[in-house]
Amino acid sequence: MAAVVCVRDLITVLDKFAAPALAEGWDNIGLMVGEPDLEISAILIALDPTLEVLNEAKEKGCNTIVTHHPLIFKGLKSLRTDQPEGRVLTRALTDRLAIIACHTNLDKVPGGVNEMLAAHLGLVNCRVLVPDSAASELSKVGFGRIGDLPVPLNFEDFKGLIRERLDLQVVKVAGPPPAEITTVAVCGGSGSELAPAARVGGAQIYLSGEIKHSMARWAESVEFCIVDGGHFATENVMVSGLAKLIQSGFAELDLAVAVLTTESQTCPFRYY
Repeated sequence: MAAVVCVRDLITVLDKFAAPALAEGWDNIGLMVGEPDLEISAILIALDPTLEVLNEAKEKGCNTIVTHHPLIFKGLKSLRTDQPEGRVLTRALTDRLAIIACHTNLDKVPGGVNEMLAAHLGLVNCRVLVPDSAASELSKVGFGRIGDLPVPLNFEDFKGLIRERLDLQVVKVAGPPPAEITTVAVCGGSGSELAPAARVGGAQIYLSGEIKHSMARWAESVEFCIVDGGHFATENVMVSGLAKLIQSGFAELDLAVAVLTTESQTCPFRYY
């Protein structure tokens, strides 16, 4: 008989490669809804904990969901079931689902979101862009990554690369496009503030999401190129990557459970 796999087993696996202590102080990670002793039928991985994802989980026979973004981010002062967060919580409780978030701790670790993004773009010789001052291994833990392209690319070819790899219709660019690109810095999600570190680190170009207007003006003034690939596209690479990490973690424990990735969740933005 196959061993029973519970939510606490999944939390053990997640904590092993993305230690909770690495999460930022303002973050909220771990078990958002549910109970540690719940027996897992199957796991669904998604970027955001939305009603669509919960519906998909039910359709696929998954009673456990792992997302990057937390369902509960700030302390709740009320539970309005007519509001988006309240509707998701109500559905999760009604269907007895477990929802777990693995956020900034997964961003910073080796093999985490930023290394997944760098690998997705084919970067090699990667190192941490902004080391975590609280981590014991500063060279391996922190936000963002900086690495080299296997072969130098001109801007048009690099633009084509990121549009293809990240499934982007358009890219927003601030600062002058470099004639040749050999070194690239990346940060999945909202990484506007890391742009100066990318420039100091020797990158010719920096890719992230949610670049602030003031940072775009800074890029113009210092003649450094920043590409805003959007929050969703620069982090959605973690869905398949996290599924593989979880499967590998269960295998090390000699446990097995189905780990599926969302097919329903897409970027919330549309271009007209």
